[in-house]
Amino acid sequence: MLSSATNSRRRPRGEAMRIISNDADVREGLQALLALDPRLAPVAEEAGPLPLRLIEPGFAGLAHIVVSQSVSRASAEAIWRRICARSGPPTAEAYAALEPEAWRDFGLSTAKADTLSRLALAVAAGHFDLAGLGERKPDEALSSLTAIKGIGPWTAEVYLMFCCGHADVFPSGDVALQAAVAMAFDRPERPQAKALAAEALLWSPWRSVAARLFWALYAARLRRDALPFG
Repeated sequence: MLSSATNSRRRPRGEAMRIISNDADVREGLQALLALDPRLAPVAEEAGPLPLRLIEPGFAGLAHIVVSQSVSRASAEAIWRRICARSGPPTAEAYAALEPEAWRDFGLSTAKADTLSRLALAVAAGHFDLAGLGERKPDEALSSLTAIKGIGPWTAEVYLMFCCGHADVFPSGDVALQAAVAMAFDRPERPQAKALAAEALLWSPWRSVAARLFWALYAARLRRDALPFG
């Protein structure tokens, strides 16, 4: 269930770590971004209020993001509804206990089915603490997530942004995000992931808010939600 705030997040120790927990954090980040990069002022004016859209960390949140990889929003939400129809948003234990061919009924691809099964077994066995990733530095958390076969950088970055609340993550491989940056700066072509990741360093330590800003611009221009899931 998506929510506008999550009280269970704890702010990790250390000045370098920032956690986005509520709309006030997003507003703080936006003001910092406008000071860092004045080019963003007209972008913010056009984009309007920035979405928070946090979801509880854990297996269900990451599973939802995995389902959303490389498919349309409508397809992803249809698959997710079928998964949740079993008994609500799944726990790792519940998903691991499903019959072996359940993924076919859900409409999952073989690759995604393998990823979710692998993830569910690891979490259920206590080998992987998804909620605890919010306590770790983004680069460490990303390395842990992408070590799981089937979890790529985009999936890991989106999980850290929307489930753990990390403030300094920028999923530069997101096509809508690339398109929005091109729109914002009147570029004829969208930047590729590597170039966009380098450009986004300017917006640290609030890159997650910068991503929200560009997604909001995309939504304002094209009249459709650009956030990765939900």
